[in-house]
Amino acid sequence: MELLEAILIAIVEGLTEFLPISSTGHMIITEKLLGVPDDDFTKLFTVGIQLGAILAVVALYWKKFLMPASTMENRFRFYSKLALAVLPALVIGFLLSDWIDSLLESTLTVAISLVAGGIVLLFIDTIFKNPSVHEEEQVTPKSAFLIGCWQCLAMIPGVSRSAASIIGGMQQKLDRKVAAEFSFFLAVPTMAAATGYKFLKAASTITPTHLQLFAIGNLVAFVVAIIAIKFFIRFLQHNGFKLFAYYRILVGILLLILISNGTLSR
Repeated sequence: MELLEAILIAIVEGLTEFLPISSTGHMIITEKLLGVPDDDFTKLFTVGIQLGAILAVVALYWKKFLMPASTMENRFRFYSKLALAVLPALVIGFLLSDWIDSLLESTLTVAISLVAGGIVLLFIDTIFKNPSVHEEEQVTPKSAFLIGCWQCLAMIPGVSRSAASIIGGMQQKLDRKVAAEFSFFLAVPTMAAATGYKFLKAASTITPTHLQLFAIGNLVAFVVAIIAIKFFIRFLQHNGFKLFAYYRILVGILLLILISNGTLSR
């Protein structure tokens, strides 16, 4: 992987990680279009640059993550809900790690998931009407766990972790803004665990050049993710999910056409 390729992939990660359009799917597509080798390092890089996006959430919502000691009870409730929500992904991710890695090679899986997820997003605002949870503090431990179960759908490339957890939040009566923000919060332990696990497995194969690519990629992803998060929250408060739904369907159909004529591998 060349430096320019790493930067372009990191831009895609930062732009798409928190939008309901699948960052993993878009990075897989980008890598194939750039002709990046489908090797172990590429798979590691795809996961590793999520760290920059994680730090973007912490930077934007630092008051939530770094509550003062005087609010220790609120801090405990917040982190305990995140712990419950991330538990399903930790268990399923550990048990199905090899299967998940194999899906990262499948453009067809990404294409089908994009179209299917787009169709769901077309009707999401109609299906889950009249939300009753308008603040993160109102999210119950049970709801947090169930949102975490929904998030596990995103282990299939193209589904989108953001879309799955936001849909899960709205199914639990969270309004769009709270569902999106809880999805951001949940991304921190989820992606930190995935990144840490991958790095531990590949520690002996990482070279100084790899570390340089990771550092630059994460910096780029951090800056771009901050911009994307701010845009998404503002957009979501005044609009629904249909724009993202149409985008997903359009990109998915385009990929299916490119696969069918041999331009992209399956």
